[in-house]
Amino acid sequence: MKRSERLYALVDHLRARSPRPIPGRTLADTFEVTVRTIERDILALQQSGVPIYAEPGRTGGYVIDREFSLPPLQFSATEATAIIAGLSLLAGSPFGGETQAAIDKIISALPERRHRKATELLSRTYLIGAGRDLLTRDRVLPRAIVDGAVLWISYSDANGAISERSVEPLGLLHGGDQWYLIGWCRARGGVRGFRTDRIRSVDVTDEHAPQRPEAVIAADLERWAAHNLADDR
Repeated sequence: MKRSERLYALVDHLRARSPRPIPGRTLADTFEVTVRTIERDILALQQSGVPIYAEPGRTGGYVIDREFSLPPLQFSATEATAIIAGLSLLAGSPFGGETQAAIDKIISALPERRHRKATELLSRTYLIGAGRDLLTRDRVLPRAIVDGAVLWISYSDANGAISERSVEPLGLLHGGDQWYLIGWCRARGGVRGFRTDRIRSVDVTDEHAPQRPEAVIAADLERWAAHNLADDR
């Protein structure tokens, strides 16, 4: 994560949890940096006018004024809860790495009264099975698709046979309660789907995927989905 992205994320993270103080060590663990880096980031934000202050003591930490630069979002408490609940269901998907940041932005955008109502409603909303730990591949795949980077994957099929393939990522597909990486498989010379829970490892190469004809991709994807999706290949 670039520093500019981390600074924005830090503001959203603090605002979503205000007025509860967040210790520097907790912030460092969340953003996977050192405590000293967090201290420098906080100082930079303060110097730019962001109202962040430190509360001392065992339960102290950094706090931000929630009224600072509220985005122009007008979600009701129930609308916000519906969106957050929907995002939470993606926690175990390839988009899981981005869901918490999105949730933070939604919560931090709510005025104080709606924030309290949404928080209360969320505390009474139960999502079973939405908290699977993210694996490295879950964080890598969406970014690789956006960047158009060719992937080298180790994949296990339904029979446990492992193969390694060069794949040009095209997108993600959800079907039959499973997530699939859809890509141009160079070994097969066409579009294939790979269940993300069967991808044993993934390496992002420096090669940029070439542009494939849209008509060919669409036709290939339709054939693959019709013949293979139900088979969980």
